[in-house]
This record gives sequence, C-alpha cells and structure tokens, in this order.
Amino acid sequence: MAAPKPEEISFPPMDQLQGLEYCIDSNPSWGEAIALGFQHYILALGTAVMIPSFLVPLMGGTDGDKVRVVQALLFVEGINTLLQTLFGTRLPTVIGGSYAFMVPIISIIHDTSLMSIEDNHVRFLNTMRAVQGALIVASSIQIILGYSQMWAICSRFFSPLGMVPVIALVGFGLFDRGFPVVGRCVEIGIPMLILFIAFSQYLKNFLTKQLPILERFALLISITVIWAYAHLLTASGAYKHRPELTQLNCRTDKANLISSAPWIKIPYPLQWGAPTFDAGHAFGMMAAVLVSLIESTGAYKAASRLASATPPPAHVLSRGIGWQGIGILLNGLFGTLSGSTVSVENVGLLGSTRVGSRRVIQISAGFMIFFSILGKFGALFASIPFTIFAAVYCVLFGLVASVGLSFLQFTNMNSMRNLFIVGVALFLGLSVPEYFREYTAKALHGPAHTRGGWFNDFLNTIFFSSPTVALLVAVFLDNTLDYKDSARDRGMPWWVKFRTFKGDSRNEEFYTLPFNLNRFFPPS
Repeated sequence: MAAPKPEEISFPPMDQLQGLEYCIDSNPSWGEAIALGFQHYILALGTAVMIPSFLVPLMGGTDGDKVRVVQALLFVEGINTLLQTLFGTRLPTVIGGSYAFMVPIISIIHDTSLMSIEDNHVRFLNTMRAVQGALIVASSIQIILGYSQMWAICSRFFSPLGMVPVIALVGFGLFDRGFPVVGRCVEIGIPMLILFIAFSQYLKNFLTKQLPILERFALLISITVIWAYAHLLTASGAYKHRPELTQLNCRTDKANLISSAPWIKIPYPLQWGAPTFDAGHAFGMMAAVLVSLIESTGAYKAASRLASATPPPAHVLSRGIGWQGIGILLNGLFGTLSGSTVSVENVGLLGSTRVGSRRVIQISAGFMIFFSILGKFGALFASIPFTIFAAVYCVLFGLVASVGLSFLQFTNMNSMRNLFIVGVALFLGLSVPEYFREYTAKALHGPAHTRGGWFNDFLNTIFFSSPTVALLVAVFLDNTLDYKDSARDRGMPWWVKFRTFKGDSRNEEFYTLPFNLNRFFPPS
C-alpha cells in the first residue's frame, strides 16, 4: 500500500471559514433577512430579561419596574448594535447586556446607605441612580482606551496562540449558563436541546424552494414548538403542586411581564431621576468595564471568522471598543442595570445559521427598538422560560469556543512551549473563576474581602471572568517565555498582515466606514 501524501493527512490553514452561505457584506433576500433578524432578536431576549429579573427584586423594585428596565435595556441594545455595525468594528455583532457587571452592581445594592432605606420604591430609585452614576463614570475607561488607540497598541502583544484561550473561554467560560440551567426544568430543556440540534444539523439539507429552512430557522421553529409545549404543560396544571423554583423555571405565566407591561412606552435618558456619583462604586464598576472589553475582544475575533471576514485590524478593534464605551455611557443614562458587551450567543447563531450578514444584525436591532416601545408585544416574547434559552446556549456557546480553538491551526502545536501556554491558560481560565464562584456561594462574599469595598469589587469582578484570567495568563506567558525565537510557532507570520488596515486588501471591503467617512477618519 502506497504511503499517504502529505495533503491527504493534513489540512492547510485557512484565513476564512468555508461553508458559510452569506458573509459580512453579502445579504440574503429581504424576507429571509427580516426572519433571521427576528431570530437574533428572540435570542437576545434571554440575557435582556434574565439580568433585570435577578437584580430588580434585590433593589426593592416591582414587576412594573422590572418591565421598564427590560424595555430600557432592549432599547439601548438596539441603539448600540446599530452604532457598532455602522461605525464601530462593523462586524455582525449584537451588543447586549453583560453578566460581568453583576458583581459591582450587587455590591452597590448591598451598600449600607441604600439598604437602610425602608421604602422599597425609594430604595429602588436611589439604587438605580447609584448604578447609573457608576456606569457613566466607568464608561470613560473604554472610551479613552478605544478612541486614543491605546487598545490597538495593547493588541500588538496578542498572537494567534495567545488568543486561543481567550476566544475559547468566551464560550466555555459561560458553561454555568448552559446545562445547569437546563437541569432546572429538564422536561422542556432536554427536548429543546435535542430539537435544536436535530433541526440545525441532522435535517439541515431539508430544502423548501432551495432554502434550507430547518437549518436557517432552527431556533425559531424549535422555540415555537417547545414554548407551545411548555404552555400546554402549564395550562394542564402539571406544575400546580411543584416547588416555587421549579414553577419559575418551567411555567410560561410566572414572569409577570405581560400584565405589568404598558402598551406603548418610549424609554428616555434619566427616566429614573438624576444619577448619583460615588468614587467607590465607580472604581468597582471600572473592573466590569475592563472585563467587558476583554470578553468583547475575543467575541469580535470569533465573529470575524463566523462572518467569513479577516481578523479586525488593531485600529478597527480599538474603534469598536470606543463605540462600546459610548454604549456603556448610554446604559448609564437610560438606566439599564447592565453595561454593554458582545452577545456571545448571537455570535454563535451566525455559525449555526451560516449567515454572517451585517444587514441581518441591523434588522435585529430594529426589532429590539420597535418591541421595546410596544411593551405588551415585547413582553409576550420576553416571557419565554429561560430554560429554553439555556438549552440553545449549550450549542451556541460551544460553537464560539470551537472557533477559538480553530486559531490553533496557525500555530505549531508540536511545540512544548505552546502546549504549556495553551493548557495552563485554559485550565486557570476555568479553575480560578470557579474557585471565586464556589467561595462566594459559601461565604456570601468574594475571596477579596477587605475593608476597601471598591478594591474587593475590582478584584472579584476581574477574577470572576474566564476570558480575562485567560488573557492575563496567556498574553503574559506568550510574551515572556522564549518569545524571541518562537515567532513562527506562535503564528506571527500569518497574524502580522492583519495588524494594520492596509496589511490585507480584504480589510477595505469588510471594515471601511459607511457614508465615505474614511475621508475624515483615515485608517491607520
């Protein structure tokens, strides 16, 4: 038997993923684009509802307050997504709420000066204003790092090897949002997971008028089927005598959003009153802003591959971070109880549908703004049990993580140096945040527990984030451990052409600003 040829046993590295139907600047038909945009909107609802649903009751807010916060968050998400796709990185990314901000926000909620307020409504308003003030001040970090091009300078220390753990843990680091939540209501979570995989993978070749409808709209179809099934279980009284937590995760009538939502309500800046400012609160929030910046950096690079684009050049990435800082400023002005980051689940959906079109994401932003104003209709979709979203996360988070692992093809993984860096960064990126989570669950405070509340919030927020820990470890090791003799092993010859806008001719196609704005803001 003849020896196999080299091309038969190896696959050459490829700048862009194959098999995508639509890339960043190609568009499906308007009807298909609108349906896909609505699908991205539905997916974004999970986080947009979950964050206020957890935080508002802790602040003393009512169901009506929760609905208004959800509306404000979706409204600002729509605006930020439009700004990012038009003037930021221009990648097809939904800019949504971030769990990274929950640590400093919970710290503000438990501030003794706020907890001592007896009237719940007054406490809610005062806490909201304190969170707004902290977000407004902290947003300056991303605005300065982005528009000064300081983040572009920092990104020159990144290599394909150093980015692998960061991008991978943007997905893997959210494992606790996946099956642990599915397990809270397995009777709807498991069928949703099976149905979504079946439609998107096993039945993807089912065509209707040459359109792979089951693959392209697997999320919408499976959510509709399982949501109807969950409603049937609720109406039949299947959960009537079940524990309260089970009812909350399984029933379709427990969110209390529809009854509390107004028919029409336009969110507006300072709707909760004038923000209040506290240096300690703001400093703790700055840690969340830094975490958001790092997580978004990994998500932008994953989105670029799933949109069949080149990795964003350093100045484009920095420009996007600057606009994300503007987004956090808007979060503070409108009172959304969260800062902004790239929605990882929506990045994963680009790969699941094989549609990386920028137009689709801009249409989804339109849906966010529209349904945030029409309260009753938006609340109807927002009442989908979170367990259904968690089942989808199991697939989409994993898909984003695998995109991060795909960067290994540009590196030499027969190098012990590279194996050491990737292995240690991945392990510590998962293990350190897990220690912080377990410690906090038992002690009801983070491992950093000094008299300086702002210092505690800063450290606990940083080390709660898997991508942040991975970046700190991977980039440090990659730039200090035999780095002079390892440029080729690290993948730098491939990476260097994407550092500058003019390094690759395709960058102009993907990242040039619209409306001929490059005349005023020439790329570097």
